[in-house]
Amino acid sequence: MSVATLRSDPNDCATVHGVAEIGYVHTGLEHLYQHDPLRVLFPASPMGEIPTAVIVTTSGGLVGGDRLNVTATAGRGASVLICAQAAEKVYRSTGADCRIDVSLGGAENSWLEWLPQETILFETSRMRRLTRIDVKTGGRLMAGEMLVFGRRAFGETLTSGLIRDAWEVRRDGRLLWADALHMDGGLQAILLHPGCFDGAESLATLIYLGDDPDANLDIARLLAAECEPGLRIAFTVVNGVLVGRWLGSDAFQLRRSFGEFWRAFRNAVADLPAALPRIWNI
Repeated sequence: MSVATLRSDPNDCATVHGVAEIGYVHTGLEHLYQHDPLRVLFPASPMGEIPTAVIVTTSGGLVGGDRLNVTATAGRGASVLICAQAAEKVYRSTGADCRIDVSLGGAENSWLEWLPQETILFETSRMRRLTRIDVKTGGRLMAGEMLVFGRRAFGETLTSGLIRDAWEVRRDGRLLWADALHMDGGLQAILLHPGCFDGAESLATLIYLGDDPDANLDIARLLAAECEPGLRIAFTVVNGVLVGRWLGSDAFQLRRSFGEFWRAFRNAVADLPAALPRIWNI
């Protein structure tokens, strides 16, 4: 196993560039590299649960110009759950973009879960995030993201800024699905328009990539139908990729629904415990 930890230059206070690389094989952790302000923790997993790695952003949030790069891989026969310690905060920017690049990969007969908590976008924040996924035939992956538009508990809504949240999903290196949410400049009209977000406070996306997406579409829709009312949830299969989306006017309600679905779906498709990491409820 290779492990490396580097500390950023303490004299460089302008921006940060955090890096976390996590690689698992069937016998456990094989590769770990971390660079401030990203840290990776390894809590003990409950009986019957797969290994868990928790990503921590020690800076407390991102400002314009900050960068985060996360790479997580599951080797042949490996299973791992990667989650975040807390919600990611993207603070207001005077002009520079913050960038988040996530790369997820799985080999044959692997199982990888990518379960971040919410990304909270402050007024005039500027975020560019790209999540790249590449899984070999026979491997499976669940990945999700949640966006919260502003801090309504503080009376803050988004009126301007940049939101770019993009996905690229590949199977054996072949692109199957690409999607990008891109909003720049005046955001309020888009977020309030009935043909767009219709006043929604939060958005969530879930991706499942495996050899059996069509067989699990009915399961996903059945579980979504059991979610609490007041949310708009839909699932479909696009070119072999199962894609689900949530829209909600209450970010806490959406988070709760997303978590309940995640627990039930992983149990149904992978026979894993119907549970979330304990850190999810702290």
